[in-house]
Amino acid sequence: MYPKSRFSAKYNENQITLINYLKEQVHNGRCFLKSKYIAKDVGLSSKEVGTNMAILSEICPEFLIERYSYSNSTTWLVSPGSIQGLQRRMDSPVAIV
Repeated sequence: MYPKSRFSAKYNENQITLINYLKEQVHNGRCFLKSKYIAKDVGLSSKEVGTNMAILSEICPEFLIERYSYSNSTTWLVSPGSIQGLQRRMDSPVAIV
């Protein structure tokens, strides 16, 4: 988990919560995540998750976040964003959560 002080200037509290959640989910490679299930797990609304995931997709280098599809809730494709993560992402299968 990231301490709040490390990212307080760059990320808000909800974004830090999402980053910590994504760290837990993406440790084995890329995965698909639905906003409504993320919201349930972290205690945010689906709208808050969607808004902050869209922002993180542009400003968070730790992950590659793409809006993948929409059916009953937005589905996000999340992959590690580092150089090591890129290699791991190419070698590992997609995990559906």
